[in-house]
Amino acid sequence: MALPRGLLQYVCSIILLVASVNALKFDLAATPQRDGKKERCIRNFVARDTLVVVTAIVSGSKGDGQVVNMHIRDTVGNEYGRPRDVAGEQRTVFTSHADAAFDVCFENTLQGALGRNNNPVRHVELDIDIGADAKDWSAIQATEKLRPVEADLRRYEEMIQEIVTEMDYLRAREQKLRDTNESTNTRVKWFGIGTTTLLVALWAWQIMYLRAYFRSKHLI
Repeated sequence: MALPRGLLQYVCSIILLVASVNALKFDLAATPQRDGKKERCIRNFVARDTLVVVTAIVSGSKGDGQVVNMHIRDTVGNEYGRPRDVAGEQRTVFTSHADAAFDVCFENTLQGALGRNNNPVRHVELDIDIGADAKDWSAIQATEKLRPVEADLRRYEEMIQEIVTEMDYLRAREQKLRDTNESTNTRVKWFGIGTTTLLVALWAWQIMYLRAYFRSKHLI
């Protein structure tokens, strides 16, 4: 059965958007060691057991007075790599251990004096491929003897499956948050009922106490 035209256009637009993401480029200024550790981090979310390829191309060369270190970690405490003194292309491949966001952090430490440059800086080009984008489709095509169109269809199929998995995860999170919200509303409701009952009982006790007090004083 053919997919509805609107749904097909939506899926194709998502695939094209994912496929058109370019590498992130930025300059990383060097800081003296005495100024402490200063990192610049880029964060992405990844599902459990997902292949991730982090490719960083750092300008400069080793021994030029700047030392660029990388640190890849997620928000639940897992570490995936600590490349040191990076210059040129650095590729790190790992499989995620949890449904969590992970950070790719860079620090540029100045070694010794300013050296040849009064404004030391390294240019960084960062490319993060996740899931289907992280696979070497040329190798898969050669190994399985696939035609180019078949390799593209396999890639799009995996990308669509990742989107479906992500939607299922978001749906489960939404269900969990809705259950938490309903539970909180129920607790607030019973807390309000209990507070109102307590205030009414206190009001009735005050009236009875005052009436008894005034009668004992023969005021009423």
